[in-house]
Amino acid sequence: MDRPNQKGLVAELTSLLTKGNAHATFEEACADLTPKVWNQHVPEVPYTIWQLVEHVRIAQWDIVEFCLEPEHKSPQWPEGYWPAPDATADEEQWQETLDGIRQDRQRFLHLLHAPGTNLLAPLPHGTGQTILREAMLIADHNAYHTGEIILVRRLLKAWK
Repeated sequence: MDRPNQKGLVAELTSLLTKGNAHATFEEACADLTPKVWNQHVPEVPYTIWQLVEHVRIAQWDIVEFCLEPEHKSPQWPEGYWPAPDATADEEQWQETLDGIRQDRQRFLHLLHAPGTNLLAPLPHGTGQTILREAMLIADHNAYHTGEIILVRRLLKAWK
């Protein structure tokens, strides 16, 4: 891919990963919550808001580590990607989770913008994955769970 096209695609991917475009951002979905709300269970919903947010952190971390570290070993699926069903978070854990998401997103954006990054080249340690695919995977996965967070907030009467 020539440099001008890659630059344009990187700009679009950056927007996809950082902005809401046609929907609420992850940050908006997680804003103005209290421990009571983020730890509250909703009938027939298998996870709390915090458990969803922690899952986003773990999955995004795994994708970023896979892209950056050839020797990375992913957690066991599904138990390694989700906190325990009864797990809760205090304010410190909530902030650590949100900080981890921001930091890993920034690490991925740094890779995305690095001059030597070829979006379409298969990662040497993968099975055909590319940086483009991984960027879209992060965006898709985070958007899916952002929608779930908003739905749980609506069920808890905690969404505008």
